[in-house]
This record gives sequence, structure tokens and C-alpha cells, in this order.
Amino acid sequence: MIQVTPVPAFTDNYIWLIGNTDNPCVAIVDPGDATPVLDALTRLAKQPVAILITHHHRDHVGGIDQLLQAYPDLPVYGPANEKIPHLNHPLTEGADVHLEALGLNFHVMELPGYTAGHIVYYGEGSLFCGDTLFANGCGRVFDGTLHDLYASLQRIAQLPADTQVYCTHEYTVDNIGFAKWVEPDNPALDARLEESWALLDAGHPTVPFELGREFDTNPFLRTHIPEVIAKAEEIAGRETHTPADVFAVLRIWKDTEYD
Repeated sequence: MIQVTPVPAFTDNYIWLIGNTDNPCVAIVDPGDATPVLDALTRLAKQPVAILITHHHRDHVGGIDQLLQAYPDLPVYGPANEKIPHLNHPLTEGADVHLEALGLNFHVMELPGYTAGHIVYYGEGSLFCGDTLFANGCGRVFDGTLHDLYASLQRIAQLPADTQVYCTHEYTVDNIGFAKWVEPDNPALDARLEESWALLDAGHPTVPFELGREFDTNPFLRTHIPEVIAKAEEIAGRETHTPADVFAVLRIWKDTEYD
């Protein structure tokens, strides 16, 4: 059975250790900083067997060098279309990553938008999605496009509703704040906010989260909802014509007015 451990890093990052309940091996997802990972490996008596990278940003790849100094034989998986340090297993759409030591398999999806070559890992009922989808939100566009990001989120939305989503930042409460700008009368947001604060106050992350819950609270997955469309048209000062248009209005609004 899959067992995933969060390793907090920087101010709001999560590095994930993917393991199972049967052995001490783990795969490391997006190690932006090696120090907390090395500390966790020692504390938990875990042996790393792979590094999985979703995209090229420094807070996701910055720890690779130091980890390879400690564990020189670790394979580094990551997007073939981005520059990843020490990448020796480049991945494209449809590839599979079989972690033999763990008995786990992950399917690779190319989901550009946040960055042009962003990939995610899906398997074992879990999605390791880097910075594409967040709880109640999504990543902004860096070197991808709004069109690509919208399409990528729609692909995620087709996954089973009970998928456990492991994003890489603790942005949930802040994202709910923006979602309430979009839908101030959505009671599901109030419930999600109360739950999120309870988790944080108890010292627990708000991640992972169940994908299906996002359809009630995440404005970027609710671009077909009349209230969300109305808010987008109010902000844009014009009619919107497609859910993708609604998405673009909301994402630009968040970038320019909220963040």
C-alpha cells in the first residue's frame, strides 16, 4: 500500500517521500532543498531509490546535487522538455515509471501551462502534480500559456474523483480567499476554510486533498458554473464565450489584483 510522507521545505513547499508499508525504500518528489530530505531519511530510516521531478523551478530541483552526493546512484526522472540537473530518465507523455523496489507504478502526463514542459505522475490512486493544480487553486503561467494550463486542468479533472492530489505548496487558505472573491455565497468554501484552519492549527498539512472536492470549491475547475461565469464577465466588462475564456479572466485577475 502506498505511503506518502510530507517533508516541509522553505516557507510553504512540500517535498514528498513516496513509499509503501512493506519496506524502507522511498522515492523523492521535487526536492528543492536537500537538507530537510536528508534529515527525514535519517529520522525515518528510509532508503531513497529515485528522484521524481515535475518541472525545472529551483524550489523543485535545488536539492538534487546534494542528494546525489549522498546517494550517487539515484536515478533522476523528469520532463524531457525541460532542463533538469542530472536528469538521466527523461519522460514524455504516456511513459511509465516503475519503482521496482517499491512495487509501485506511475503514469506520466505532460501537462504544460505553469511551465512549458511540466509533467505529473499518476498512479496508485494518487497524483503528484507539482504546481499545476493546488487545493482550491492552480499555478500561474510562467513559460507556458493560459490555453495550455486550462487544457491541463481539464485533463486532471477527468481522473477519478477519489484521486489523492499531492501538490507542492501550502496555499490552501490563501486560495480559498480568492475563491471567495469569485463566489462569496458558496457555502462549501466556508466549510473548506474551517477544515483547513483546523488542520493547520493542529500542525497538519492541508495536502493531500481529494480531487472530487475541488469541483465544489476551486474556481478554476468551476468555469462552467453560472455564478463563476457572471463574476468573470463582471471583472472583464464583457461577455465570455467559453469556459477557457472564463478561466483566463480569473487567472489574470488573480495575478494582477489578488496575489
